[in-house]
Amino acid sequence: MSGFIPDELTAILKGNPALGRAYLVGGCVRDQLLGRRSTDFDVEVFGISFDALEAALASRGRIDRVGRSFGVLKLRTPSGVNVDFSVPRRDSKTGPGHKGFVVTFDPGITPKEAAARRDFTINAMMFDPRSDQLLDFFGGEDDLRRGVLRHTSDAFGEDPLRVLRGMQFAARFRLTASAETVALCRPMAARYSELAVERVREEWLKWAGESEVPSLGLRFLEQTHWISQFPELDALRSTSQDPEWHPEGDVFVHTCHCCDALVELEEWRAADSETRIVLLLAVLAHDFGKPATTRREAKEGRERIVSPGHDEAGVPIAEQFLERIGVPRAIINRVLPLVRCHMADLQGLTERSVRRLSRRLEPENIRDLSVLMTADRFGRPPRPRVIPESIVRLCQLAAELKIQSNAPGPILNGRELVALGMPPGPRIGRLLTAAYEAQLDGQIQTINDAWQWLLSKGDPAITDEMRRALERRIAHGEEPGDAT
Repeated sequence: MSGFIPDELTAILKGNPALGRAYLVGGCVRDQLLGRRSTDFDVEVFGISFDALEAALASRGRIDRVGRSFGVLKLRTPSGVNVDFSVPRRDSKTGPGHKGFVVTFDPGITPKEAAARRDFTINAMMFDPRSDQLLDFFGGEDDLRRGVLRHTSDAFGEDPLRVLRGMQFAARFRLTASAETVALCRPMAARYSELAVERVREEWLKWAGESEVPSLGLRFLEQTHWISQFPELDALRSTSQDPEWHPEGDVFVHTCHCCDALVELEEWRAADSETRIVLLLAVLAHDFGKPATTRREAKEGRERIVSPGHDEAGVPIAEQFLERIGVPRAIINRVLPLVRCHMADLQGLTERSVRRLSRRLEPENIRDLSVLMTADRFGRPPRPRVIPESIVRLCQLAAELKIQSNAPGPILNGRELVALGMPPGPRIGRLLTAAYEAQLDGQIQTINDAWQWLLSKGDPAITDEMRRALERRIAHGEEPGDAT
């Protein structure tokens, strides 16, 4: 099992007598048992003071003492391996929040005592690099094999953030919480307000960027009653859908299926980290507008459940949710247009509408929108997972227009107008805006079209000399522009 430890770290652990009781702990041990590669390592060193630990590591790389108050030293080795070294400590809860602890270091703490303060059994395992043995005091390996998320000890209740950690662990490692852990988490929901938004954000972003079965995390929130802390999600559970279009159940059930469908798509798996986060948050929020817009009405001689305008109505609700959990603004700005446009393929597709769609999506794009739409359609079991013709057609048109990944750039720009002799100022800005609108409508497809459009405007800012220059350009067929 020791093969997962970098040679440089092995040399540090085995080459210094002061580190004779050092154990790898936490996520790197868990990941090794899952067959996953670790890039960051945590090492807990027993029988040594913090100052002695710092002295033992002084010559081994660059040390960052940012975690000193918690007994943690961050070491970066010359080859770039990141290791958090710590000494065992006792935490005494003295007040609310993650700062409401008194931390004391105790070299006499045993490995089992130290492991008991960790959140879940799957994170409480240790590995002894000298004997090549796994130290598993609380059955973490068996829980990992059986897919069980179980708290390590009653110390779990000291920090409510551990519930949100449970959410993302369940989703990332395909785990279902034990009944005892669920029962322990429920009364902790009242302490949600203790959590700093930065800590909440970290857990949601891990859920959004690394999930294998996102619905397991959402179901964990539901089971523990923590979903009440996220009213935008909670409202989905009581919102019905028309069974003809959504045989799977209510909007929360649909959202869970959509999230799971998304992470199975190759496009999501191959995307960069930020795009994965954007897409899963967009799928999570895409129907946030349904609780406010859903109603029953007679259609085609029978009562139907409809949600008119839920796409647009969901945008401010999604923004409120994302801001409250601390999502960075750059990600929010990408999520919101996806929520707004997630039904755009049903509105009738023409070259004009697809150009305008690409513009409305900025800073997002049609490629990512099609991934979201596909997950939305796939999240309706037992209906078959078939990509609708409307999405196929949208992608085809976007490819033909070369706007899959961004809106078309303006064919006419200010430099060209200034070169014609038009003085810089607000008039140029207004002309360029109007020209771009004409381009989106398909009236301007080349620079020659732009010259002709300018002549047709009859704008008083276009002098006789500028008009003659435009006519010469048209006569010479200057067309350096793109055909989109």
